[in-house]
Amino acid sequence: MNSTTPGASTNTTTPSTSPLDSAQIPLFSISVLFNLPTHSYIIWLIVKGTGGIASEYLNFNNSFCEICISMDFLIFILASYISSLFPLAMFLQGLTITGRPLFQCLMCVERYLAVVHPVTFLKYKPLRYRVIGCTVAWIITLGSCLICLIIFLFSTLTMQAYFFSVQFVLHLPIQLFCLVAVLRALKQSGPGERGRERDEKTHMKTRAFYLILITTVTMTITYVPSTITGIFTIVIDQPNSIVWIPSNLCFILAGFVQPVLYLHRAGKLSRLCTQ
Repeated sequence: MNSTTPGASTNTTTPSTSPLDSAQIPLFSISVLFNLPTHSYIIWLIVKGTGGIASEYLNFNNSFCEICISMDFLIFILASYISSLFPLAMFLQGLTITGRPLFQCLMCVERYLAVVHPVTFLKYKPLRYRVIGCTVAWIITLGSCLICLIIFLFSTLTMQAYFFSVQFVLHLPIQLFCLVAVLRALKQSGPGERGRERDEKTHMKTRAFYLILITTVTMTITYVPSTITGIFTIVIDQPNSIVWIPSNLCFILAGFVQPVLYLHRAGKLSRLCTQ
């Protein structure tokens, strides 16, 4: 979706900055300025944390992927003036199209197993299963990066819209199913809960319920507008860069929610606000 600038949709050899570039550059700049330091701080917290990387391995990989996405946005900004950087930017676009939804999908599946199927979750909780899952995810993401580069070199924006729309359509139902199942499970009271224990569990469930609810809404805002715009581009078969601005805005702004939620859960958000 980042290739919707005129320079990215055509194989020009001279740098150019159009009004559309000027409209997208602030979005990419905000993402770089916010996501890059935030996710770097999250990785530092995970590495320095008492629980180690094992308990936050998926968050670690997701934050690393988000850092790479921020670098991709930075390269897109530079490519507006140095067109020779567009192939590299398009290669890294596979991280945005596949990496982010794939790692978020793994995190949703982990939450689903932890809440709905705790026995199965304990069975697959060891680090080796998470390493295997993340390794497969990185291999798929690398393949997506290669496909993005090939599409940029030999195809059109319509083919690119078809490529990522199919992936979003595949990932979003899995995420929504897991999140909705977790929401339903959290609304139910566990057996034998009485008095203070019930109140404490109710409070914890309420916090978890709103956390998952926010995540569900965020996933919808992130992927639905881009999917609809991609399908619209495929149907009319007339790529128009301007129609991608609203979906890009939703995709970038919704990406700020997950790091804020993690910092809030880690108890660092209030401290940063105070400082």
